Order: sequence, then structure tokens, then C-alpha cells
Amino acid sequence: MKNLLGCNQFTKESLNELLNLAEKIKKNPEKYKDALSDKIIAVMFFEPSTRTRMSFESAILKLGGKMIVTENGKSNSSATKGETLEDTINVINGYADALVMRHSLDDSAEIAAKVATIPVINAGSGKKEHPTQALLDMFTINEKRGKIDGLKLVILGDLVYGRTIHSLLELVSLYDNVEVYGLSKEVFELPEKYINMLKDRGITYKKCTSFDELPKDVDVLYHTRIQAERFEGDLGKEEFIINKEVLNKFSKDTIVLHPLPRVDEILAEIDTDERAMYFKQAHNGVPIRMAVLLRAFDRDNI
Repeated sequence: MKNLLGCNQFTKESLNELLNLAEKIKKNPEKYKDALSDKIIAVMFFEPSTRTRMSFESAILKLGGKMIVTENGKSNSSATKGETLEDTINVINGYADALVMRHSLDDSAEIAAKVATIPVINAGSGKKEHPTQALLDMFTINEKRGKIDGLKLVILGDLVYGRTIHSLLELVSLYDNVEVYGLSKEVFELPEKYINMLKDRGITYKKCTSFDELPKDVDVLYHTRIQAERFEGDLGKEEFIINKEVLNKFSKDTIVLHPLPRVDEILAEIDTDERAMYFKQAHNGVPIRMAVLLRAFDRDNI
């Protein structure tokens, strides 16, 4: 795996291999501390980020690599002067051994990969994909359940612009006997193309209008914030809020995930509940991104 552009690159087998590698890294990170000591990674973010950027930087440092970083590429790079993305990538080719990039264009990763001579890792592309977030989501679910097959998943919030949702569905659909439930305001319902993708892969998808329509034994409640930066106008606040009362409708084994940042869709009153795993989920970004970087350089057999 040189480039990581989208989740459609994975098979069930290759995904399981990556999850297993991340598990090995998490259990014994010292083993990999010099794995990329001879590499320089360019970390270029054209959109704001906390968790993705910092966990990638942590992953690089834990692997012994070095970094050159543009934190706010939209205003702190030559893009402000009119430089095309292609020209930017052609320049970075000569400075770094790999590129980790976040960009507002849906097809930014594919554009970069066409001109790059170094590995390109998609750290978020417009409203389309966020593959490494989906990987850490899968890692967290697998760590908790011990498997993905038979998963009952609820996706909530912004199912239109939530790229983390889109990438996650691409990955869970590789597994058997998966059920997906969607709960959102009508304006944020899951786009038909993702519903059709699930159907084509034999995955059951059900639109719901209230928490009471959801099975009580769901494995995961996966919430997302309204992506206000991706549309114009005011579409209102989140209607489906997870609080203590709502969470207690579900099983003691139901976990709550969120790619963060949250706004008002999950109340802080459940943060101490052992089922609230969104901070542990964020921390899992480090071993999974270490695994992705090792795969980019074919150094996963240490």
C-alpha cells in the first residue's frame, strides 16, 4: 500500500491485516521507534484539524521520523497566491518522502496522487472521505467487540456532509451480517449513493426518526456534528442528542463513538460512562496511523 486515498482500496483481508498491525504497535510501540528514522514526512493541512494532525505528528515521531509541517495551508502556503494543488505537490516531491494531506476538495487526494512520486495519505478530503478516521473507528470497534462481523451500527447527525460516516460505511460493508441504522434530520439523511452501496453489498440499512425506533442491543452509536462549514445558511441545531437518559435506553455493551469535535450532540454528562469511548477512540488514531505510515514504506514486517 503506497498511497492511502480512500477506503475502497481495502478488502476484508487487507483491512484485518492493518488492524492487526495497529494492535501489535499499540501493545509494543518501542519495537517501532526507529522504523522511519531515515524518512521526512510532509504534513500539509489546508483545513483546520486538531486530532488528525496531532495524531499523525505523534505517529511520525513515535516511528522516529522527521516532519515538515504546514498547519494552515489555505492561508500559509502559496495557494493564497494562486498556486495549483498539482504544482504544490510537484514541489513537495523534492522535499519529503511522503505527504499527509487534508484539503477541502473532494478529489484532492486523487489529484495529489496523480502527480506525486512519493506516497500520499489522505487525511480528509472535502465531504467525501476521511479514511484514517474510519480506520481508527474500525480499530476501536474491533478492540471492544473482538470482531466486526455481526455489527449493529447506528449513524447519527450529519449523514450528508459527514465524511467520517461515508468512509466508515465503506469499511463496515466489507464484513458479514452487518446492520446499519440512520438517525438524522431529513435534511441530513444519508445520500442515496451510500444506501445503494450498502444494498449492493448485502447490508441492511434502515432510516429511523427517533431513538425509540433503534434496537436496544446496538453495538455502536456513532454520532457526528453538523458540518456547518460545508453549507450555506442555518440548518438548525442537532435534534438527536445523546444524554444519560438516551444512553440508558441501550445495552450496557453499547458504545458511543464520535470523530470529534463535538458541539451539542453528546452531553458531557456521559463522559464518565464506560460506554462513552470517543476519547479512547481519538487516542487510537496514533497506532493506526503508525500502521498506515509503515505500510506506505513497506516496513510493516519489523
